[in-house]
Amino acid sequence: MAFPKIASKTILAPMAGINDLPYRLLCKEMGCGMTYSEMISAPALARKNKATISMIDQSKEERPFGLQLFGQKTSEIVKAAVFLEENYHPDVIDFNLGCPAAKIIRQGAGSVLMLRKSRVAEIVRECTGVLKTPFTVKIRKGFDAKKVLALEIAKVCEDAGAAAITVHPRWQVQGYSGKADWSIIKQVKELVSVPVIGNGDIFGPHDAARMMEETGCDYVMIGRGAMKNPMIFQQINDFLKKGKYAEMTDERRVSQIKQYITLAEKNNENVVRVKLHFQHFTTGMKGGGEIRKFAGKAKSIEDLKNVIPKGNITQ
Repeated sequence: MAFPKIASKTILAPMAGINDLPYRLLCKEMGCGMTYSEMISAPALARKNKATISMIDQSKEERPFGLQLFGQKTSEIVKAAVFLEENYHPDVIDFNLGCPAAKIIRQGAGSVLMLRKSRVAEIVRECTGVLKTPFTVKIRKGFDAKKVLALEIAKVCEDAGAAAITVHPRWQVQGYSGKADWSIIKQVKELVSVPVIGNGDIFGPHDAARMMEETGCDYVMIGRGAMKNPMIFQQINDFLKKGKYAEMTDERRVSQIKQYITLAEKNNENVVRVKLHFQHFTTGMKGGGEIRKFAGKAKSIEDLKNVIPKGNITQ
């Protein structure tokens, strides 16, 4: 199955602890071409774990959307992928081969699985063999500086039927530190014929445009750059189409907060998660430290509403 056509060159990265439904809908309202869920544990989903299933919250307003799995046993991943397809009908099911987190690595999943080329091939081949949904992968540059793995893994995944490949060009041991090596994205793009999605160090419209120009990637995936500023999707879209974009202001930060809180109330989001986004969205705002101090004490979304700055705000 081919990767779906999307209206924008921008994709929201699957971020654990961040990508709740109201946040994803906000990104969609800001012009994001496709959103992804948080990583979902394939072993837990294969067991029909209720807590894991409760993480999968979708809305028809979100399409196109993707769901991302992690794991290392082929049978569990296939079972989980089929469950997602049959029950949630996503536009894409993605498999995580890039997560650097220690707790994921200890399970033999995430970026450490890139060291097992035959297992990766088996997982992708078995999933694409039974799914009607496009199956994609997200990879890293490699596990450590001993060897770049991205190229051979990308080719293995394409040959096994992957519909697209997302490349985060850092070593596992780097986490998200240091500089992303965009040249790896370019090399993968030149090697495979399926769409390539570039990820890493996109914090503004100029970064997105430069990545696409330097690497030839088909889409850009934004993670940390969207945590504090979901408007980045609109900014990138405008810059790519018009060569200019609206700068972020404190008024726009307040507008983002209000939009998110409206979506959070509509979708019954937990106040703890709402507070987390509130903290992110006020970063860089005039008086933001004081706002975050009071928001931290909030017990309800109604309390958070009372913390939102009123009237005109000046930089």
